[in-house]
Amino acid sequence: MATSSFLEIEAKFAVAESTPTPDLTRLAHVAGYGESTEQSLSAIYYDTEDLRLTRNKITLRRRTGGKDDGWHIKLPGSTGRTEVRAELGEPVDGEYRVPAELLSHVRAIVRNHPVSPIAQVDNNRTETLLLGDDGRPVAEFCDDHVTAWSFLPGGQQSTWREWELELAAETAGTDRGSEIIRSATSLLIGAGARVSASPSKLSSALGRSKDQAPLPPALRTPDVEEDSPAAAVVEALQANRDKLVEYDPKVRADEWDSVHQMRVATRELRSHLQTFHGIVAGPEIEKIEANLKELAGMLGVARDAEVVEERWQSLLEEEDSDTLDETTRRHIAHDMGTAYRRAHRRVIGALNSDRYLELLDSLDQLLAHPPVVEAQPAETEPEAAADAPAPAGGEDTTSAAPAEIAPAEAESDKPEQAEQTKQAEQAEPEDMETVMARHLAKAYRKLVKRHEKAVVNWDNEELSLHEREDYFHDMRKAAKKLRYAAEAAGSATKLKTKRLYKACKQMQSVLGDFQDSVTSRDKLLELAQAARSRGEDTFGYGLLYQRERQIGLEALEDYSESFDQIKAAFKPLKKKLK
Repeated sequence: MATSSFLEIEAKFAVAESTPTPDLTRLAHVAGYGESTEQSLSAIYYDTEDLRLTRNKITLRRRTGGKDDGWHIKLPGSTGRTEVRAELGEPVDGEYRVPAELLSHVRAIVRNHPVSPIAQVDNNRTETLLLGDDGRPVAEFCDDHVTAWSFLPGGQQSTWREWELELAAETAGTDRGSEIIRSATSLLIGAGARVSASPSKLSSALGRSKDQAPLPPALRTPDVEEDSPAAAVVEALQANRDKLVEYDPKVRADEWDSVHQMRVATRELRSHLQTFHGIVAGPEIEKIEANLKELAGMLGVARDAEVVEERWQSLLEEEDSDTLDETTRRHIAHDMGTAYRRAHRRVIGALNSDRYLELLDSLDQLLAHPPVVEAQPAETEPEAAADAPAPAGGEDTTSAAPAEIAPAEAESDKPEQAEQTKQAEQAEPEDMETVMARHLAKAYRKLVKRHEKAVVNWDNEELSLHEREDYFHDMRKAAKKLRYAAEAAGSATKLKTKRLYKACKQMQSVLGDFQDSVTSRDKLLELAQAARSRGEDTFGYGLLYQRERQIGLEALEDYSESFDQIKAAFKPLKKKLK
């Protein structure tokens, strides 16, 4: 079934039955009237039992009458609402079914919960086009006399009159459109109207009966103490759960950067669950972590293909040596795009699966009823590994990558400092800042260990290039976890983690560029092997491979400085552990 979408920007005004309509040519940019028509409209609104769409400011309706009869879904946006329309279609077994194309926009919200009629709104409308100086429509003015019924428990019939001014497609989202809206607000209020207190006809129709519907789990208040460490963890998890739901329809529509952002939200969720395992824990968390890992993996395949395709297009634009034959250029230009589209289809399949929708339900339940761990002595970790680099292959630990990477300095120079840290861990302090700082420290120690392994093994000739590079990939993942932990702690406590967050983000950027070059090289090798099997020239792939190798080494030049910044940013937080 075909769909179409429009940007809807409008202003609504409540008005008495006897109030006359003012002269609308007094509006800014309105020079005259166009066609005026009278319409009888009837709309049935649909939602879940717990009103998930309505509570998210989304309306789904089937409307008959007028020039746009059919199914409509209206989605909120930064400058207005996006309205997506689908044809009315034919009834199935005597009932009209919501088109799957429309439900895909809200699948992450409604999931497998059925939608059914919640209200009916009948409207006798007089619609008048407003024309600009060039005779083209700039807006339409609607004088609506509405009768509505709420189908919810306690729902009633209601009637009212309202004026509605909606911008035409050419003026919506423009400065001229904003001026028309401001001018209309002034003129119509002066004529006796008032800005509508209700955001939509549906909201007016439901009235107080909306309060009788149960709250969806996503909107329930978590049953944790407000100032507890668990509350801080829940707040961090909620932000990424919301981001996951936000980017779901964008990934389905294949919007730019949506796969990347959804992957970030998925990995942040999993990282938070792992980092703060001592605060919340249980078998349900382990299952959620496993499902998040699988989802992040599928998103990662698509994201890698997307990144590599962009890199290869840049490499082709910069290649001026005339050494790439046309066959090689064609594969470089198109093969990875094909791989991305294939990976994206797999992602959509995953997003439509019951397993994914159950994952979202599990997250809602987890956040509403977090499995908080009772206070008990914490497990201690040996500090020695964070105090000195572990030798590998008997090499001098001061050897470094071409970026002159230096090993970490000792984190505990005095025995009493190490003892204080151990006592702090065993005491399981109750105040939230100390608990969060301790979890930050754990993530920091892991980062230091991975840093040392990466540095020590960079020149280890017993390892392959990929094995040596994997240590930096592990370091990048540790920087991500520390960054996510810093963000969670900083947003929920008075801990000053902003500097640490920024330092970790910079390290991610450095190692992200490095890892992208590694991934690109791997894909170039795959293409070269396929070309060799077809009997094609593979020289060009080797040329681009070496260019990517050099790009990766250049990315590492900022590594040492980035690590020093993380270390300096964490130093003030260590005081909370004493």
